[in-house]
Amino acid sequence: MEYDAKIKNRVKRIEGQLRGVLRMMEEKDNCKEVIAQLSAARTAIDRTIGVIVSANLVECVKNAEQNGEDAGSLVKEAVNLLVKSR
Repeated sequence: MEYDAKIKNRVKRIEGQLRGVLRMMEEKDNCKEVIAQLSAARTAIDRTIGVIVSANLVECVKNAEQNGEDAGSLVKEAVNLLVKSR
């Protein structure tokens, strides 16, 4: 699978968020603020996982249809990936 610039930028933003959390910890910021930022990073990671799985699923289903294969197992695999990521 090719990871486009949008997906890579998402990961770079998450990386920046996590660096910010470390800075907040080093500066002994309020626990609630640190948790809020960690929660935001987790949400961003979850959304990025969803984007990657869905993009991959679309690509795999197209390939399966072109080759006359059943795409049902691909959908099950994608759902399992999403479930495991939680």
